Amino acid sequence: MSEPKTDNVLSHWKCLLACTLVSMCPFQYGIDFGIIGGLQAMPGFLEVFGNKDPNTVIGYNISPGRQQLISSLMILGAFLSSSAGGPIAKYIGRKMSIWTACVLCIVANVIMMTATQIGALYAGRLIIGIANGLFMTFAQLYIQECTPARYRGLMIGAFQSWTSFGSLIGAIIDNFAVKVGGKQSYIIPLGIVYIVPGIMAIGMLFIPESPRWLLQMGQEEKARKALKWLRPHPELVDAELADIKTVIDAENAISQNAEIIDIWRNPVDRRRALLSIGAVSLQAASGAMFMISYGTYFFEMAHVGNAFENNCILTGVGVAVILVNSSIITKYGRRRVFLFWGLVLCAIAQLVIAAVYTAEPGTTPTGRVIVGLSVIYIVAYNGMIATYAWLCGGEFPSQRLRSYIFGLSASIGFLGAWLATFTAPYFINPDALNWGPKYGYIWCPSCLLAAAWVWFYLPEVKNRTFEEIDEMFEARLPARKFRGYKCIGPAALAAMGEKGDGPRVSHEEVIFSNPKVATETAVALG
Repeated sequence: MSEPKTDNVLSHWKCLLACTLVSMCPFQYGIDFGIIGGLQAMPGFLEVFGNKDPNTVIGYNISPGRQQLISSLMILGAFLSSSAGGPIAKYIGRKMSIWTACVLCIVANVIMMTATQIGALYAGRLIIGIANGLFMTFAQLYIQECTPARYRGLMIGAFQSWTSFGSLIGAIIDNFAVKVGGKQSYIIPLGIVYIVPGIMAIGMLFIPESPRWLLQMGQEEKARKALKWLRPHPELVDAELADIKTVIDAENAISQNAEIIDIWRNPVDRRRALLSIGAVSLQAASGAMFMISYGTYFFEMAHVGNAFENNCILTGVGVAVILVNSSIITKYGRRRVFLFWGLVLCAIAQLVIAAVYTAEPGTTPTGRVIVGLSVIYIVAYNGMIATYAWLCGGEFPSQRLRSYIFGLSASIGFLGAWLATFTAPYFINPDALNWGPKYGYIWCPSCLLAAAWVWFYLPEVKNRTFEEIDEMFEARLPARKFRGYKCIGPAALAAMGEKGDGPRVSHEEVIFSNPKVATETAVALG
């Protein structure tokens, strides 16, 4: 059946509105980075949790150990909660996981705002990290599973824009709050953390659970009701539901239970898991956590203009780029191209920043170069890496193992981010190695290696449904063949899963049993 003429972005307003609400989840993740980086350069915060240091510009500093834990415990918490994504999803689903995150976020912020001892601050950082891991993992699962294929990139772009928008708001609030002085200078920024969880907790009452998750849990009628709410044409819902169910049944025929061991037992699932992990890990491999977590501190210690204002500019540019990216991703968003060139640009920016600072450290011209190239770096990262890394990470997993694989991918991505955040103070803090901008020497080769991985291994799945992606992986296509492949449909994929009570049917048997499909496939594969 051909799609109705009214099947456009406006006709999907309810689905996109629900996904927009859920896409607000990473605002908390972004605002945490925007706030916490600035707090570590605030005299009011350092009076409580740092130490006096007449050798620094602001008269205070914080030990590398405390700096590491304050920034990295949040990411460690995110790693812990996202790594448990599979078991959590099995019992409470997408919506309840997000509600849980809202509660944990509020509890953590109460602890941080009232803390006067470093141990209490550490506890608050870990708990808010657990909340952020749930936000980031289950919000993306919900969006990936509810949005039509053609708008999936658009909504993940919106998802990523909230991360950048949160960072911008945090940086702006820090910029004004630092002038207040005293303890209030960091209490004020923390106060805005309550806003989005409150909105989310209420808004989630009015949107349905993911129909794919409901179908996997055997709740077909609830899944149908949810899909009818999300789609503009109720008469097409049964056909879409049947396609989804066919693939789920085919996967269940291979294995009755979704377990973490299944990821590594089956070669196709193993490939999909490794691709998902690799895609999400591109964010950490780009070195972005260094710039995001310690941007203000980095600019302050490098004597590069007004650190808070520079960080606001940097974050503002990142928001603008991500919004532009969101507007073009549906039509032009090829994953391989954007990720490859984004990583190459990040590598060049990091190398030049490090080289210029090595040649003439602490001078005004060097400061201008660092700020300019940092802007180029954030344009490449936000516009060409951040969105597509998470998008691919959610598109590659199989439906039966989606929450397990994506949870594992997110947790390893957070682990990489934690490692970068935890080790950065050793390189940039004046009390440690004091490399400052020379830290770019570490991240340039990392970006280039990541770009090479994208070029050779990352498939292109732009505008493909999850059922089509399942079929292409079952066909064991090399990465370069994904873009031109013509799919043969869920029914054939089900036949690939099993043939009566006999052995699994190969993809070639399905194709060449139908001459027309065989001809079309041969043309598609060249």
